[in-house]
Amino acid sequence: MLGVISIILTLVALMYFAYKGVTVLVLAPLLAMAASLVAGEIPALYALSNIFMPAAAGYIQSYFPVFLAGAIFGKLMGVSGAANSIAEFISDKFGEKRAIAAIVVATALLTYGGVSLFVVVFAMYPIGATLLRRADIPKKLLPAAIALGAFTFTMTALPGSPQYLNTMPTIYFGTDTFAGPVLGLIAASIMFFGGVYYLNNRSDKFKSEGEGYGDHPEENLHELGGKIPSFGLAIAPILIVFIINFGLTNWYFKQESVIAKYESVGGGINGTWPVVLGLGVAVVFILITMGKYITNKNKVIFDGAVGGLLPIFNTASEVGYGGVIKSLAAFTTVKMAIVAMAIPSVFKVAISTTLLAGIVGSSSGGTAIALEVLSEEFLSMGIHPEALHRIMLVAAGGLDSLPHCGAVITLLAVTQMDHKRSYKHIAMVTMGIPLISVIVISVFYLLTGIV
Repeated sequence: MLGVISIILTLVALMYFAYKGVTVLVLAPLLAMAASLVAGEIPALYALSNIFMPAAAGYIQSYFPVFLAGAIFGKLMGVSGAANSIAEFISDKFGEKRAIAAIVVATALLTYGGVSLFVVVFAMYPIGATLLRRADIPKKLLPAAIALGAFTFTMTALPGSPQYLNTMPTIYFGTDTFAGPVLGLIAASIMFFGGVYYLNNRSDKFKSEGEGYGDHPEENLHELGGKIPSFGLAIAPILIVFIINFGLTNWYFKQESVIAKYESVGGGINGTWPVVLGLGVAVVFILITMGKYITNKNKVIFDGAVGGLLPIFNTASEVGYGGVIKSLAAFTTVKMAIVAMAIPSVFKVAISTTLLAGIVGSSSGGTAIALEVLSEEFLSMGIHPEALHRIMLVAAGGLDSLPHCGAVITLLAVTQMDHKRSYKHIAMVTMGIPLISVIVISVFYLLTGIV
């Protein structure tokens, strides 16, 4: 009984203090030790050194190259002006009447191209705000428009996404980043069209009531323009990432001779390799072709690399916490309760993953814990690994955007909005509609078996 109490109390504490702004780097190890102390099964210091740290270190060992390459790539795309060039091009093609759709598509293209979610927020804010201001659409919808393009279908659903979240299940399920393509495209369509419809509907309602962009004197926006790469050059790195990722995943690493070579040294194909190689080649391409747009390249690369450290250590800390929780005898009781639910197995996967993501306020954190503690049970349920991969990630993008979510807090801060004005719109496009999509693809898989 004490073990169950320790799990519940520490999970609630993790959510509460994260909402208050306490870093998970401090929270996770402290709460892991607290859980072991309350449960009375494992000495707290032993839990820290012998369970928490190996689990956290194992996560870093598996995913550090993805975080490093992705952070540097995103930084270069932003500093070089390539992100602005892509956004401007799409915005010009869409026109003012489709300003919201333009913001979503531009953001999605950058995210699907491998630019970090946080980098996309900073890159898209001045562009998105300028577009909404020109179209006289209330600014309070801007955070939701950016979130729809960055935090939903491009992160969890679209096959081949180089976002590190899409690489996480590959280690556990033996899948690749293109896993569950049909399920992913169905979910992505629901999220994109449903989200754009909702935001346009809200925009029309607000404008009919006489509400426009609003007066925001402190935002210091400037008109778009300036010395940036052409659209053709700016889009090239994103195409490079996609082509290399696709080619290596679906051709090179599928060859028997290549598989045998890795098996001969006691290993196997790592699903993160194609993404890392694609991002690496794209980084070199940017440095060579867009060097004149980047001042102090060494500093930019250093800043990008350092920018990848906090996200991976945050997630690794959550994995370490999950490792300690997993070691408690009470967790077996909780796990068996989840597995024994009288519902189809795919819904057990979705429910457990989205609840964990909601509790820690992070899709990657929730996925990391779910993979660490439940992946073996998931695989034993007889669900196709590719269906597991995609349904799990779409579910992780459900309750991950609760008010204490770090990405939501950052988004509101960058856009100079607040929870009161913008959060309900963020919640609808990043939680409400994604939860509908995971139900739809789960039922679709149950009825057809198609992945």
